[in-house]
Amino acid sequence: MTLLVDTSVWSLALRRDGPVETREVIALREALNGADSVVTTGLVLQELLQGFSGPKAKEAIVERFGALPLIQPDRQDHIAAAEVRNACRRRGVQIGTIDALLVQLCGRYEMTLLSSDKDFANAVRHVPFKLWGSA
Repeated sequence: MTLLVDTSVWSLALRRDGPVETREVIALREALNGADSVVTTGLVLQELLQGFSGPKAKEAIVERFGALPLIQPDRQDHIAAAEVRNACRRRGVQIGTIDALLVQLCGRYEMTLLSSDKDFANAVRHVPFKLWGSA
């Protein structure tokens, strides 16, 4: 399985005071140890860098993410992500712009999204994508 890991899980796993041991963080650790493939996208990297402060944190994040394959959305991904967001909104589910793009990338590349963000649990009921831990 290939996992696209959302910022919510990375944030928990990279906390300065130690990782929070959620099911998702444990799954990330197992994947990084070879159980699954882990990929990222520039938006997740950017969100992480915006959330952590200090040059040491930046260097550590950039170094760790340098080892991960980087998925880059193209024009069609952005167009399709707008449709994902609109489809959710029509069903009363609000997801963010970046979240919609992550959903789109998971669908396009047949990846599973690993997230602790409850917005994805709501979205998966209305748009097709693989969400780790969902039925």
